[in-house]
Amino acid sequence: MKDLTELLEKNKAWAKSIKAQDPGFFQAIARQQTPHYLWIGCSDSRVPATQLVGLLPGELFVHRNVANVVVHTDFNCLSVLQFAVDILKVSHIIVCGHYDCGGVQAAMQNLQLGLIDNWLRHVQDVIVGHEAQLSQLSDEGQRLNRLCELNVIEQVLNVGRTTIVQNAWARDQELAVHGWIYSISDGLLRDLDMSITNTKELSAAYEDAIGPSD
Repeated sequence: MKDLTELLEKNKAWAKSIKAQDPGFFQAIARQQTPHYLWIGCSDSRVPATQLVGLLPGELFVHRNVANVVVHTDFNCLSVLQFAVDILKVSHIIVCGHYDCGGVQAAMQNLQLGLIDNWLRHVQDVIVGHEAQLSQLSDEGQRLNRLCELNVIEQVLNVGRTTIVQNAWARDQELAVHGWIYSISDGLLRDLDMSITNTKELSAAYEDAIGPSD
């Protein structure tokens, strides 16, 4: 088995640097976590949520899975969502995908990879729903990246339709859901103009975000 000493040493160096900047940091976050944001992102190792937005431990609650999918039968994701909204009282939920996503590409190319094929059926549903728009893009790279965007938009819609978020809005809890996408090639996040703060905004925001082609 490969020796993981290097990782443990890096952890020590990281903890030391944090303590040098703020001697009481770990004692403070050990008492309570009070993040204002929930991040639902892709499991891709090149997309480290906290680092992308320059936040420290304790400032971002995170759920990640392959292709940043939100499914109404995924109790793992829903449990994170419920804890973030009902217990931590986050103000913002950010669904963040990324361009050149391997999971989205596998779904687009209908690759046979094993168990994950079933999970990626959800992304293939996005393809079917936006086939007219995607078929207008002859370049495969452009088509893939547009699908990555559409997948985020669909997942934002799914988050907004959960009973968790619907109930939060019904009791007038301040909560917004946003769709972002990350470019690995330049390190920048982009707002997909899919932000919703109440049930009434869902349909209009969705139609504006997907554009006129569908």
